[in-house]
Amino acid sequence: MDTQAAVLWDRGKDWTIEEIQLDPPKTGEVLVKIVGSGLCHSDEHIRSGDLPWPLPIIGGHEGSGIVEEVGEGVTGLKAGDHVVFSFTPACGRCRSCSRGMQSLCELGRYMADGYQMSDGTSRHHCRGEDLRLLLLLGAFSQHTVVNEANVIKIDDDIPLDIACLVGCGVITGWGSMVNTGELKAGDTAVVVGVGGIGINAVQGGAAAGAEFLVAVDPVEFKREQALAFGATHAVASSEEATALVQELTKGQMADVVVNTMGLGTGEQIGISMSMVGKRGRVVVTNLHNAMETEVSLNPIELVLYEKQLRGSLYGSANPRVDIPRFLDLYRHGKLNLDGLVTKRYQLDQINDGYGDMLDGKVLRGVMSPQG
Repeated sequence: MDTQAAVLWDRGKDWTIEEIQLDPPKTGEVLVKIVGSGLCHSDEHIRSGDLPWPLPIIGGHEGSGIVEEVGEGVTGLKAGDHVVFSFTPACGRCRSCSRGMQSLCELGRYMADGYQMSDGTSRHHCRGEDLRLLLLLGAFSQHTVVNEANVIKIDDDIPLDIACLVGCGVITGWGSMVNTGELKAGDTAVVVGVGGIGINAVQGGAAAGAEFLVAVDPVEFKREQALAFGATHAVASSEEATALVQELTKGQMADVVVNTMGLGTGEQIGISMSMVGKRGRVVVTNLHNAMETEVSLNPIELVLYEKQLRGSLYGSANPRVDIPRFLDLYRHGKLNLDGLVTKRYQLDQINDGYGDMLDGKVLRGVMSPQG
């Protein structure tokens, strides 16, 4: 079939809207009509070169839609099902999935390659070339073919242009604070960077009962939003946050600091480490330049104070359980998804959407590929 998609051909260039040719799904794959797609910073890292994954590629990994066709061997999905994409595949059978670590499913080894996991080929074609899919999904398109390991069935009553948000930003941010950071009621927490991930780390911290929850962002709009989503304090810099946390905790410092800036630095890891106290956890969720190899911190603090530095992929979540669970929270008014959407875009406005994100004008932009 012919459909449209946003394709990145060259590093540092804009996304272009292309007519693409899409093959039908093969064994273990499904064809999905995309209804909602969030504009996440991870796609910008591909464009900027911070993640030097091979091109050309269809972007988009925070997606939702309706199954239109299933390939041979697919038993858990059928045409007409409403679905959300999990940007990490979760087979449910490998060693990691069996231990409750679906975010680290063994199928994740295919994520950077961008071709179909089943046979290493492409279903998406344009200008005579095979196209890769960002994180195996390609949600910046009107239709896509993906492996069933990346597809989570949801109830039909949840608006799909809202449901897409749990496919990345919500589950990653909330999980970074609550799962990876192990925040407990009465703890003090800091969120460094209040974008689409950070605002949900704030939501998670507030829901888990943080006594003090400090949001850090240089953009006033984002600080205001953080307070609306449950932060107790909001400041413009990590230096301000360090002094504030010291005052609030009478020198005990934070229990959890989550780094969710657009692009992390080794220097910031050290600064965040200085904000936590004894056995405090610094969670690195934001991506770093793939070539960065240095981190600035005082290693003696790891020993003398048992401080911990933790990485978090997909909020250490189990998407097959957690995506429906978060949508239940939304249904019952315990998770704010509607307020996350600052602005909506059409497929041909994708570059405007990323411009707004980089200018700090939005928490999350959502694109409707169907128009």
